[in-house]
Amino acid sequence: MNRVCSIFSQLLQFFPRLEFEQAVRETRAERHARGFTCWGQFVAMLFCQLGQARSLREICGGLASCEGKLKHLGVPQAPNKSTLAYANEHRPWQLYQKVFGVLFARCQQAAGTRHRFRFHNPLLSIDGTLIDLCVTMFDWAQYQQGQGAAKLHLVLDHDGYLPRYAVITEGKASEVKIARDLQFAAGTILVFDRGYVDYQWYQRLTASGVFFVTRLRHDAHYQVLKELSVPKNRHILKDEIISLGSHHYRQTAQFRRVEVWLEDRQEVLVLLSNHLGFASTTIAQIYRERWRIEVFFRYLKQNLRIKTFVGTSAHALHIQIWTALIAMLLLKYLQLRPRYGWSLSNLVALLRQQLFVYRDLQAWLDTPFEAPPALTGLHDGQLALQFQLAV
Repeated sequence: MNRVCSIFSQLLQFFPRLEFEQAVRETRAERHARGFTCWGQFVAMLFCQLGQARSLREICGGLASCEGKLKHLGVPQAPNKSTLAYANEHRPWQLYQKVFGVLFARCQQAAGTRHRFRFHNPLLSIDGTLIDLCVTMFDWAQYQQGQGAAKLHLVLDHDGYLPRYAVITEGKASEVKIARDLQFAAGTILVFDRGYVDYQWYQRLTASGVFFVTRLRHDAHYQVLKELSVPKNRHILKDEIISLGSHHYRQTAQFRRVEVWLEDRQEVLVLLSNHLGFASTTIAQIYRERWRIEVFFRYLKQNLRIKTFVGTSAHALHIQIWTALIAMLLLKYLQLRPRYGWSLSNLVALLRQQLFVYRDLQAWLDTPFEAPPALTGLHDGQLALQFQLAV
């Protein structure tokens, strides 16, 4: 007898109902609800991401086709398209932000310290990516003439490469302005590109004990205070202690300026850091890790639904993006558990086909291409019977 529920139901167990209902009360998400619960909305939107549904019709139709299997999900019946659309347009997206925060804490504990450096400091990357929108449908998100866009500002934790924090804004929003409002614990190491140039922000980070590694602009004014020795045959051209600013404005903090020769691109990369103790090669390797957040954005856009939206309001867009981030956290956590070496794209593709299969989730993750124990030998017997009948 099968004693497990569907794989989709086992995935929903990562979101305890008591915690979810507490978040619903805190955000007052069901203040004007009439029958359709926030849990039902969450199940439908998570199915949109994991089931690769492209529209409200596919979400509601996909759930309705499994009508007999919905009660174990905590949903009495599949929602109507108009009901789901109204909920996405009017209910607060902050509920999904809270669910994301709770899930991240659980995934972070399971991931532990997994970055490839010897130091134990938290390593975070900051960056933003544009999400193209049709300006005629998303008239609130005008970006350029005839174009619309929203921007996802993300903080990626390199311990397991998990999304740690996100802010969703219009496409015109400045990335460094969002970064100024973020708070980081002392000892954290941040990696970001030249889009976050702000000398006063650098000063505040240094004063609060937060380290950073970034690229230095080619037209930056600085004064060399001390030249340090560089290792041989490690592609480090210069290692200097500098102070930033011109003769009109100069900061009191000291920074590292490191020139790195990129053999594959045949160019010089100039890095800036406020960590005076790391070796120059370590600073170069830390900045090289920044490409992980670019990979994360590519995986997010290729494997989850944040390029086609099931609603045109700002609330609906926020809810769908936050649900995509929740699904990405879930997928990253599933990658950490099994013995089988899953790639993210294969996990997304095969999980979509197995959502309503009644099989133990952990056993399927460990041995995805083996038949369940109840089916072992079943097909062999059928082939033997067909052979005897043919004879």
